[in-house]
Amino acid sequence: MAPKPGSIRHAIAGIRITHMTRLAYILAASHSGSTLLAMLLNAHPDICTAGELKMTNLGDIDRYRCSCGALIRECGFWEKVREGMARHGFAFDLERPGTNFNCVGSGYARRLLRPLHRGPCGEALRDTVLALSGAWRRSLPEMLARNAALAETVCEIRGAKLIVDSSKVGVRLKYLLRSPELDVRVIRLVRDGRAVAMTYLNPALFADARDPEKRGGGSGGDRRDERLSMRHAAVEWLRSNEEAEHILARLDRSRWTQVRYEDFCRSPAETLGRLFTFLGVDAGLAKQDFRKAEHHVLGNGMRLDTTSEIALDERWKSVLTTEDLRVFEQIAGRMKRQYGYG
Repeated sequence: MAPKPGSIRHAIAGIRITHMTRLAYILAASHSGSTLLAMLLNAHPDICTAGELKMTNLGDIDRYRCSCGALIRECGFWEKVREGMARHGFAFDLERPGTNFNCVGSGYARRLLRPLHRGPCGEALRDTVLALSGAWRRSLPEMLARNAALAETVCEIRGAKLIVDSSKVGVRLKYLLRSPELDVRVIRLVRDGRAVAMTYLNPALFADARDPEKRGGGSGGDRRDERLSMRHAAVEWLRSNEEAEHILARLDRSRWTQVRYEDFCRSPAETLGRLFTFLGVDAGLAKQDFRKAEHHVLGNGMRLDTTSEIALDERWKSVLTTEDLRVFEQIAGRMKRQYGYG
C-alpha cells in the first residue's frame, strides 16, 4: 500500500509533512486518575481517547473487555481501528499493536529503554548507546509512524480534533515529542503520593473496577503479582514525578499544564474548563455526564464501572498504617510537600 501523503514515510522520501495530528498526553505516576481524566475529556465532541495508546498489560486478549463492555475482539470500534490502520498502511492486531517503544525486537534495546527518564545527560547517553542497535534505528521511525497513524485513525473514527493518550510514561512521551506527525501537548497530572502508594499495595482493591469480576481487564483476578511493598511504592511515585520534571524542564511552558487529581475531583467543571481552554476547544460543548459519551478505553479498570460520580478517593487515610506513613515520608516526603500535600 502506498504511504499516505504527509506520513513519516513520505518525510523520509523528502516530501514535506502538511498535516499533524493533535495529541494531548497525560504524564503522571500510575494510579493518579489518568483514565478518569481521559474519559472526562472524551465527553467533549472535539476530543477523543482510546486510553493508553501504548496498549500494554492487556493480559489475555481474548478475555479483555473494551470499556463499552464488549470483548475487545468483538468490539465494532476496534474493528474500525483495524480497518483505518490498514488504510494508513499498517497491519494492526491488538495482541501485537506495535505502539509501545519498549517492544522493539532487541533485548539490548529493551534493557536500555527500561529505566525512567534520567534528565538531559542521562537521555543523551541513552540515545547514544541505543544508536548502536540496528534494530532500534530501524524500528523507531516505523513505531513513530504507527503511533501517529493510530492517533489519526481514532480521530477520524470519532470525528474529533485531538486525541488524549493516557499512557503516563515519560520515556514514551520523549519519543512522541520527536514525531513530525504529532502536535503534542502535555497534561501533567499529580496526585498525593500516599494515595498512589496505597494503590500499589493492592491494585485490585484500590485501582481497578469496583466489581471484582470485571477486574484484570474484565476477566477477574486479584492482581497479587503486581503488589508492591510500601518502600517500593514510595520509590515508584517519587521516580515517576522526578521523570516528569526532567521532561517538562526542557519543554516550552506553552505546551504543558499541570492539574491535581484532588482538584478535578473536587471541582471537575472548573478544572475541565481550564483544560479545554488549554487544548483550544469550546468548554460549553462538553457533556455533563461523562458516562453518556461513547467510550472505547484501554487502561485502569475504573473504565468498566457504571457510576458517573466523581468522588475523591482518600482511603489512604484509614488504610495506611503509621509504619506505612513513616516509610513513605522517609523516601518521598520532600516531594510530597513540594507538591503542596501536608
